[in-house]
Amino acid sequence: MAKIFPSRTARIILLAMIGVFALLRLILHSFPSANLELGPYNIHHLFVGIILVIGAGTPLILRLPRGLTRWFLAATYGTGLALILDEWVYLIVTEGTDSDYLLAESVYGAVFFIAVVTLYVAVLAYRKR
Repeated sequence: MAKIFPSRTARIILLAMIGVFALLRLILHSFPSANLELGPYNIHHLFVGIILVIGAGTPLILRLPRGLTRWFLAATYGTGLALILDEWVYLIVTEGTDSDYLLAESVYGAVFFIAVVTLYVAVLAYRKR
């Protein structure tokens, strides 16, 4: 019986998630006031992440694609997870200012949840069925 969540897919998800998280934190550290503005609205990367997770996760689960499509969806899913997990703690425990991205609570909270999800994906991908 074929695995639904093969380890290669898990590696792509994890590489995208960890890589995007590291890149995002580097950008936020270098440019803490870089914001995505659409008219008068400040679009937090949490919302972009939710759109990516829904957009990539649904066909990844329901259609079980193969080849490059699967890799693309897995990378997009991992990217969305990184964006969500990075901003989750920030929005809960800080006042939400640009400089709050650099607070220890925001950074360590995000690192903690990235680690938890990494462990979760690894356990699901590598456990015996």
